[in-house]
Amino acid sequence: MSITLGELAAAVGGRLLGIDPTVPITAAATLETVAENGVTLVDSPDKLHLLGKSSAAAAIVPIGSGVLGRPTIEVDDVHAAFAQVIQLFRPPRRVATIGVSQQAAVDVSARLASDVEVHPLASIGPDCELAAGVTIHSGAHIMAGCRIGAGTTIYPNAVLYENTVLGQRCIVHAGAVLGAHGFGYKVVDGHYTLSAQLGWVELGDDVEVGAGTTIDRGTYGGTTIGSGTKLDNLVMIAHNCRLGRHNMICSQVGVAGSTSTGEWVVMAGQVGVRDHVHIGDRAVLGARSGVSNDVEPGKTVLGEPAIDLRDRKLQLATISKLPEMRKILKQLAGRVEALERAGNPAAEAA
Repeated sequence: MSITLGELAAAVGGRLLGIDPTVPITAAATLETVAENGVTLVDSPDKLHLLGKSSAAAAIVPIGSGVLGRPTIEVDDVHAAFAQVIQLFRPPRRVATIGVSQQAAVDVSARLASDVEVHPLASIGPDCELAAGVTIHSGAHIMAGCRIGAGTTIYPNAVLYENTVLGQRCIVHAGAVLGAHGFGYKVVDGHYTLSAQLGWVELGDDVEVGAGTTIDRGTYGGTTIGSGTKLDNLVMIAHNCRLGRHNMICSQVGVAGSTSTGEWVVMAGQVGVRDHVHIGDRAVLGARSGVSNDVEPGKTVLGEPAIDLRDRKLQLATISKLPEMRKILKQLAGRVEALERAGNPAAEAA
């Protein structure tokens, strides 16, 4: 398809700077991949110089960017506008509603709202309750006693163990497992015995669980994830954890049992958090941090063991100078040795 620059500017509510508004645009792509007759985006002033190296016919840019040698559309929010443009060229696929597929396995005691979608080869266990607008994709397994709130989507091959509770508008991506047994053992008669696994997993509203992520059930009560919290792919949340609202947990994070967080906590990629600690409101755990103690509200930590970001930066700056410091140390040691020999003729003669 082809859309003129003027039409694009009108569609995103932007201001067109450049030549003829009838110039046709046939695609939208990033700076690195955009072709001729395509539109791209530049989301910050310090990247505007990269536009000159691209093949783009035009670009969506922040307000105030000025004339840049090719047509631009200035907008308040570059990413929101570019998302609109992408959907003009590649509109979302429309999927026909199917209701409850005859190829799905739905227990007779399950209670499903009238507009629930259950795709082929999904299974819904006994005493489950699915509210209005829930979608269960193929291969997903919803075990006995689960409660799923309105507008929630479960993607293929995700598993909800028994008694899992999901709020409204949650998203559980492919291969995620909610409610598996926690990793809790004690030694009895010379071998490991699994501890009680009598709890469940409970998600608030608007929680997103990434592909391949696992959240273990509590020992006696719930492992809980607060409303608005987002878990990336391949995250591990252990038994009895209590994550607050609006947390952002990035990929490959592991949180050990009985840990709790406040609100708006950020954990960057590959963070590891030990058991029974608390992470305060708006704390930030830098990538690959190893957290073994409580983190105060609003604090940013980094490293292993995780310490205050400023102190960690000083450590890293010092480490980078170690080769130079080693060289200086050898020189100083040589000078000290020479001075000692000069002050001790017997040692010099020896």
